[in-house]
Amino acid sequence: MRIFNKLRGIDRLFLRPLVSLLLVTITCFADARHTLEPLDTSSPRATMESFLRLTEEFSYRYSEYRDAPSPSTQEAFFQLGDRTTDIINLSQVPPTAQREVGIETFLLLWEVIARVALPDLEEIPAASAHQKDGEKAEKPSRWRIPGTEITIAQVEEGPQAGKFLFNPETVEQARRFYQRVKDLPYLRPVPLDNLYRAEQLMTGWMIPLTWVEALPDWANFPVLGLVVWKWIAELLLLGLAAGIVIIAFIWAQRIPWDGSLSTYLRRLSTPVSILLLTPLVRFLTERQINVTGSAGEWPFYLLEVAYGIAVVWVLWLTASWIAETIIASPRIGAKSLDATVIRLAARSVGILATLVLLFDVANDVGIPVYGLVAGAGVGGLAVALAARSTLENFMGALNLFADRPVRVGDLCRFDEDYTPGWRPVGRVESIGLRSTKIRQLDNTLITIPNSEFAQRQIVNLSAARRMLLNTTLGLRYETTDDQLRFVLAELRELLHAHPETIHNYEDPIRVRFVGFG
Repeated sequence: MRIFNKLRGIDRLFLRPLVSLLLVTITCFADARHTLEPLDTSSPRATMESFLRLTEEFSYRYSEYRDAPSPSTQEAFFQLGDRTTDIINLSQVPPTAQREVGIETFLLLWEVIARVALPDLEEIPAASAHQKDGEKAEKPSRWRIPGTEITIAQVEEGPQAGKFLFNPETVEQARRFYQRVKDLPYLRPVPLDNLYRAEQLMTGWMIPLTWVEALPDWANFPVLGLVVWKWIAELLLLGLAAGIVIIAFIWAQRIPWDGSLSTYLRRLSTPVSILLLTPLVRFLTERQINVTGSAGEWPFYLLEVAYGIAVVWVLWLTASWIAETIIASPRIGAKSLDATVIRLAARSVGILATLVLLFDVANDVGIPVYGLVAGAGVGGLAVALAARSTLENFMGALNLFADRPVRVGDLCRFDEDYTPGWRPVGRVESIGLRSTKIRQLDNTLITIPNSEFAQRQIVNLSAARRMLLNTTLGLRYETTDDQLRFVLAELRELLHAHPETIHNYEDPIRVRFVGFG
């Protein structure tokens, strides 16, 4: 608050007429320039000239917004803030935080450069530098401001290759440079005194600056570059958004998942609420609260991660709902292999989308994704070897899906050979990705790994058009010849009269005397 009082005191004395004249000049200059014209960064001199010109335009836009806070003046100020990142090499900064880091670095360099002695612009290397004999001199790849560690270097690779920008080392050390010179006097006139501090206190048009100035000194004390009241406001904002998401999650989980449209829409409410709240919280954080400093980066990381999780959540729910809708058709059993494969396909799509989005979010927040992928390739071989049996069972499930020897509900025999004696027979209850479950005739449930089940001699009894009844009846020794003939005749008559027996001329019913035991 003392800084703003000081500014108003200077304003009342003599600065307002001088600044007004300067702002009129800058306004005419800004209107004459095409707003889409890129900043000149073709040489160290051009970059320094662009930097100094931006400081003047930045001062004008800030004063314009401070005198008349409105969405239009704030948008003009923020658009100019976006251009400040064009002269700073932010390749080592995560994409999510590049804008905030770029603006803060620009303001810090402004405060530092205004307090150090600069050489004449003619002494800074330019693109058209020539030697004394008239031959064109080789343009240096970097230039350092004398007496400082602030360096402008040529970018060697990437989309900004060939441009001269303040190098990443300067970006990393900008706060340390400012701490070392902040108590030194300015060596050249500046439109605004300590604009970096003013930027820390600045708010959006929805939060009047008069409210900020009326706060006690402790509320405007910076902690990690962010004043205390902004810490409180940001935590309250994130806490309110998290509370809304938690309420939506609890409401969605009150009904168990059954794959229906109503349940799908109910479960979808949680990720959709995150998708709707994320841009709103980002707008309030960036444009109204205006978080600054090193602490100002973490809300954007958190919002980026939350947005990625919400998108993955939506894709996963949608894939699962589509799979369950297909499975709900009468032709597909809920426990059949078809249903299992459909669920697998849905989960595979969800997992693939999850990996892609996670890699994208990780790249945005600065995690070295490509290094992790390379490491995963080496570790994936070890995982594949350790999970060999699981992979074998999965391949067995694919073989069962392709050949379809049995389906859920079929009665089958799954023995290894056809030798006489007891053979395992049962009804298939479920076919999964790892194993098949069969309910045997004695009501016991047997679980067979798919890799083993696919290699067995499976006889599908339910698929047989007819069943051979081959039974040997034993009679007593004292049975007479007439009695034996009578038994054979009665058995033929019984089988011919039965409605479920199949017999014709080519395949008649046979009842024969085998022999003496």
